Amino acid sequence: MPKAIDLKNKTAVITGASRGIGLEIAQAFIEAGARVIITGRNQNSINTALSKLGEMAYGYSADISKEDEVKNLVKYTESNFDQIDILVNNAGINPYYKYTENTELSEWSNIIDVNLTGVFLCIREFGKKMLEQKSGSIINITSVAAHTGLSRSGAYCAAKAGVEALTKSLAKDWASQGVRVNNVAPGYVKTDLTAGLADNEKLRSMVENRTPMGRFADTTEMAGAVIFLGSDAASYVTGSTLAVDGGWIAT
Repeated sequence: MPKAIDLKNKTAVITGASRGIGLEIAQAFIEAGARVIITGRNQNSINTALSKLGEMAYGYSADISKEDEVKNLVKYTESNFDQIDILVNNAGINPYYKYTENTELSEWSNIIDVNLTGVFLCIREFGKKMLEQKSGSIINITSVAAHTGLSRSGAYCAAKAGVEALTKSLAKDWASQGVRVNNVAPGYVKTDLTAGLADNEKLRSMVENRTPMGRFADTTEMAGAVIFLGSDAASYVTGSTLAVDGGWIAT
């Protein structure tokens, strides 16, 4: 019999989880039996999310691009739980829509700091704990941008591709020590961050026509892939990317 997709008694840390995909993942983890620690930079947004998630959720405000704040997040988690089973690196930004030749260094650095360096910091600090306990699953939320590229999103594409390369390296380094590292690569998902694009008929049609399934994904459709990779059902999966993109990469 295959192993069950069951997260009972597991502890998961989810970055960027006060809204959108991260919040949906947190809700799904709780429904699967896990305890979750959600993070974000805005304490008010975290408090709102906690009111929706209930007693199995904890919150901590942190900017993952800052080393000290990530270390403090780990200390907070360790002070509340004996074991850290799952880390979901979901936090990410893409606030600029510019050609590379018009991108300021500060804009490039802002995206790289959160989307790549922040992932590295979380993996390094939580990874130490997982290596010590000889178990753990790390899931990085990347993007189809890491595979096909997106126009006017050079820094974002570079950061997401960097995370996927980092994942492969870590899979080789940590597999023998019981720590798995994988990616989930979403396509276009209906969230607050894509609302402007979805409201623009021309841009929305462009995405829908490019996607074989002909639509944006719902946030609930991301959670299943992450739960699978976090569970014992994926015990022999590491260094992989699961595209949840409606067929985008296939075209």
